[in-house]
Amino acid sequence: MKRYALRVISLAAALALWQALTSLNVDLWLRFSQFPTVTEVARAFAARLSGPDYWTDLTDSLIRILTGFLLAAVLGVATGVLVARSRLAEDLLGPVLEVIRPIPAIALVPVAILLFPSNEQGIVFITCTAAFFPVLVSTRHAVRALTPMWEEAVRTMGGGRRRILGSVVLPGALPGVFGGLSVGIGVSWICVISAEMISGQYGVGYRTWQDYTVVDYPGVFVGMVTIGVLGWVTSTAVELLGRRLTRWLPRTAYAPGARPSGPVRSPKSAPTAPAAVPGGSASEEARDEHLV
Repeated sequence: MKRYALRVISLAAALALWQALTSLNVDLWLRFSQFPTVTEVARAFAARLSGPDYWTDLTDSLIRILTGFLLAAVLGVATGVLVARSRLAEDLLGPVLEVIRPIPAIALVPVAILLFPSNEQGIVFITCTAAFFPVLVSTRHAVRALTPMWEEAVRTMGGGRRRILGSVVLPGALPGVFGGLSVGIGVSWICVISAEMISGQYGVGYRTWQDYTVVDYPGVFVGMVTIGVLGWVTSTAVELLGRRLTRWLPRTAYAPGARPSGPVRSPKSAPTAPAAVPGGSASEEARDEHLV
């Protein structure tokens, strides 16, 4: 409860500071007189929630982000495993991918307009491209960092390539894969909003840009708050899913600045198998709560 209280106090203090600086028209180095107040943004938010356009924009942006992100997740993981496991694939695909990777996804808007017959497909393409490379790079590094002993153990017991892929490569690379997915979902939101501003017809980014062109600054901040909340929710969902799928990983409970209470064992005296931890489900829930 104390941690929740601190979070609420922190958010309330930020909003109070925003309200004070804008209502008093403070103009020192930063021009807060140009900003809408918190109450003006709240009134605009309430007005948007009561209309159908807000929910249409929200639905369109979510469909675009989820479609592009799911495509990027499948393609990024598959390509990352292929490049990490095959020298031929690395030689054929590696140079092309490394040349394309530094190009910002938003710079591909003209390419999407020329390639795809509709703006909707172009926006999904940009979103997919934005998330693809973080997933690819994280998967490639995670697969290459796996211990060769695990693969040799499977081969010793008669396992083939499929068995190694399903029992060693994919489970062992999951932590790195979800690290890339967590980064990719954030980059996807940045690029999908930018793409909607340039070539979209509906969506949160399109509506935010329209509000800016008609000098509706409270509406602009409504869009910004919506983007921030949606990005936080989707990123947290990816991280929680990753923790659920990698429960087998050895983890310690989150305690900033805490020190182990018992004596530290040397490597020679460490047990060969991990001991069962009582209350494991409670500690798992505590870690998930920390992410939220």
